[in-house]
Amino acid sequence: MNQKKELFIGFLVGLIANVLGTLLYILLFSEFGITETFKAAIQQGHVGSLLALGAILNLIAFFGFLRLRRDQRAKGVLVATMLTALIILYYKVF
Repeated sequence: MNQKKELFIGFLVGLIANVLGTLLYILLFSEFGITETFKAAIQQGHVGSLLALGAILNLIAFFGFLRLRRDQRAKGVLVATMLTALIILYYKVF
């Protein structure tokens, strides 16, 4: 397959894994609903922490792609993780 397409697929998998990880964390460990938790996280300045905990699922996707020898897809997951890190940095600084 085309390397750019493989990279894009990995990027999408990384974004989806991050969103699912964040939602899963909220559903398992929060006493409130999803919107209430996000509102509280924004007010208290914990959005970065929520995103970081959600990015844990990216580890599974990354190492899964490496195990399957899908290096370009693993790079895409890594790019999605770096994007998440930049978003977390933005929330921590501003």
